[in-house]
Amino acid sequence: MKICVLGLGYIGFPTACLFANANLEVIGVDLNHAMIEKLNHGELPFEEKGLEELFENALPNMRFKTEVEESDVFIIAVPTPLNKEMKMADLKYVRSAAEMIYSHLRKDNLIILESTVPPGTCDKLLVPVLEKSGLKVGRDFYLAHCPERAIPGNTIYEMVHNDRIVGGIDKKSTALAKSLYSCFVEGTFYLTNTITAEFVKLMENTFRDINIALANEFAQIAEECEVNVWEAIELANKHPRVNVLKPGPGVGGHCIAIDPWFLTENSTRCRIVSLAREINDGMPNHVLQIVKGMLKGVNNPVITVFGVAYKGGVDDTRETPALKFIKLAENEGYKVKVHDPYVKEFEYGVLKLEEAVKDSDCIILITDHPEFKEINPKEMSSLMRTKNIIDTRNILDAERWKEAGFKVKVLGEGKE
Repeated sequence: MKICVLGLGYIGFPTACLFANANLEVIGVDLNHAMIEKLNHGELPFEEKGLEELFENALPNMRFKTEVEESDVFIIAVPTPLNKEMKMADLKYVRSAAEMIYSHLRKDNLIILESTVPPGTCDKLLVPVLEKSGLKVGRDFYLAHCPERAIPGNTIYEMVHNDRIVGGIDKKSTALAKSLYSCFVEGTFYLTNTITAEFVKLMENTFRDINIALANEFAQIAEECEVNVWEAIELANKHPRVNVLKPGPGVGGHCIAIDPWFLTENSTRCRIVSLAREINDGMPNHVLQIVKGMLKGVNNPVITVFGVAYKGGVDDTRETPALKFIKLAENEGYKVKVHDPYVKEFEYGVLKLEEAVKDSDCIILITDHPEFKEINPKEMSSLMRTKNIIDTRNILDAERWKEAGFKVKVLGEGKE
């Protein structure tokens, strides 16, 4: 069996490696020529736990190209970015992948869409394009949606061990897709149709977005009520049916910050979903208000952002709330310096720790990288012009920083 994987990003590439590791022939396709050249030289396109060893083992069964070729299975794992102006999915990459496939389509081929899409995409977009081949879906070829369930930093483990939703255009498509993924998935398979699978994926990420928005609103109310929201959440979660998530400076990543909008684009009944997005997108503004309060009276303020990845322990900056915070701070006249132990390329230059902190008036911890817990506050104290730090993730030992002379503010902590 030969599998052609279109899109070699954070999901497509590990998926291709897992199939190749199961001794299937894999053709990896991406329009990024530099990436293809890199992969053909055995170089990883990004860092991910366990990926180097997996790639090394899979490499004998893999080839990388910029064009599609005839295969038994085609897997579409391309990006589905958000059109931010229209608040709707931009499906140009999904359409382009389908256009690349249909001229190579043969009888009994299986096409699987992994990309996260609005409900109805398989029926309304993929089927018409693929049937330009002259073949009929469900009779001549098969189609399924198998949304990924994996998180950066633990992608490979979760791809193997998490349960999997498989939604086919018909029962045979569902069965074929399940059989294929069984070569590496150890979790339980749950079988449905395409539109339900599309909807379930969006429900999962929207649920988390709304829960985070609730936690963020709790944090802001706690500051007004002089309550420590972190203690309050811990106590509330002692209730057997309560599980409040953690507040923070905003929501990032290519899933939670984007997918809820895919539900709203064709609906007039998404008030809670839209409000949650508004609350979470507003958190960088709230953090900036805290900064302004701490730096009142400081002339020509310089601030240092700790972390621009959207979550701790990874180099992924997609939809990071740090970017909006930095732009807002610059609009207020602040000079902003950035430090991140994982991120190498970013819209703003990433500095080494000492350089980023030197002569700064306030550190704002945006990302919960574990390395930030190990920083010596006394060493930072000697470099700072004004000793202020804001912890938006509640990961630092506040007492250590206070002992080093810092004024410490934790997001959602209404009492000193």
